[in-house]
Amino acid sequence: MMTVVAFVFVLGVLVFVHELGHFIAAKRVGIRVLKFQLGFNPTVVSFRRGETEYGIGALPLGGYVKMAGDNPEDVPTGHPDEFLAKSKWQRFQVLIMGPAMNVVLALVLTAVVLYQGVDTPVFLDQPVIVGAVQPDSPAAKAGIQPGDHIVAVADHNVDSWEQFSVAVGSRPNREVSLKLLRNGTQMTKAVTPVVISAQSRFEWGDIGVLPNVHPQVPWLVAGDPAEQAGLAVGDVVTAVDGEPIISSTQLKDAIAKRPNQRIQFSILRGGETRTIEITSTQHGSIGWVGIGIRDDTKSIKPGAVEALGLSVKKNAEYAGLIFQTVWGLLTRETSPKQLMGPVAIAQMSGESAQLGWIALFNLMASLSLNLGILNLMPIPVLDGGHIFIMALEGIARRDFSVKVKEKMLLAGFVMLMMLMAGVIFNDLTRISWFERLMPWR
Repeated sequence: MMTVVAFVFVLGVLVFVHELGHFIAAKRVGIRVLKFQLGFNPTVVSFRRGETEYGIGALPLGGYVKMAGDNPEDVPTGHPDEFLAKSKWQRFQVLIMGPAMNVVLALVLTAVVLYQGVDTPVFLDQPVIVGAVQPDSPAAKAGIQPGDHIVAVADHNVDSWEQFSVAVGSRPNREVSLKLLRNGTQMTKAVTPVVISAQSRFEWGDIGVLPNVHPQVPWLVAGDPAEQAGLAVGDVVTAVDGEPIISSTQLKDAIAKRPNQRIQFSILRGGETRTIEITSTQHGSIGWVGIGIRDDTKSIKPGAVEALGLSVKKNAEYAGLIFQTVWGLLTRETSPKQLMGPVAIAQMSGESAQLGWIALFNLMASLSLNLGILNLMPIPVLDGGHIFIMALEGIARRDFSVKVKEKMLLAGFVMLMMLMAGVIFNDLTRISWFERLMPWR
């Protein structure tokens, strides 16, 4: 139930803001709006105010603003309040305002999230200098070594671990070239990212390189195995049984799967490397040594103006990643399995809602930015498609005939339906029981 409610809320807000943009722009340039509806037909409830009918449709997957004379098939009446009676500049304003409002919503929501304060791993915005290479990983097989500085992935410069993660993650099972610096010498390595099992439903790639960061021990349980073995507050855990550790989650999992076992901890203390053996006990069905675990993070607590500035910067970066992903899909560098449809969005909405409103707002900001940008794609039926057709008419210095526009809109509709079918199929394959019905996978 939580998933359904969260999905309807998230999609409802995004669609409302988008259509409100069209509505406000239409009113501003003097176009008569016949209907403003959230959700697709059949209409469940509606009321009329002035010349406009406001309604809610039964299918909560979109919405629309119906303007007088906005259909090429409609016979022009000559009234100046019709959509097609307005200049191309005025029509452009109406079309662009929907996506623009989604971008503005993304900026506002991201600023609100940032204003609350955020704890982020310290390495995310640092250069991609390899701290450790996992054994038998694609990076190890390619000869990548600790200390290597990765500067580009598939000829795209990467200035931080966050950019590197996206560049590699979006290319699973596809060979990519890495440019790296080793002792001042530039070299190129070919590597094929493999799918991370924990994130396999989105087919996210990984090559097995880790940053030079490790979790710390902020406290110990008196009398428990870790204290008895000599572990101290402030120790930095770099490896467990020779397995590099970069996060608290990794360390917790490593301990949990070793109940009643002798575990070798590699630690840093006062700049010196030490090895301590701890015999774990068992809590329930998992291993336990009695330590607190804390990641090396930095806190960001901006003021209102600074939060807005950071929001602009972050959304500009995300927009670049969206364009990069779209281009990757066209050039087949990016896996189409990373696309999400309504089922996946519903799942993520429910998961985010359970984590709290900050997580939900963060998801809404991301979806709103995607909706705004993707709506500007030059596909007839979408806002960007209508703008594209108007641009072609401007270049040709004449309006296209109704038949030509109908064919273009039909082609765009077919393309959109094929894309929708693809993303819904992706969504369903992420559901375990549905995937079991497909023996070819």
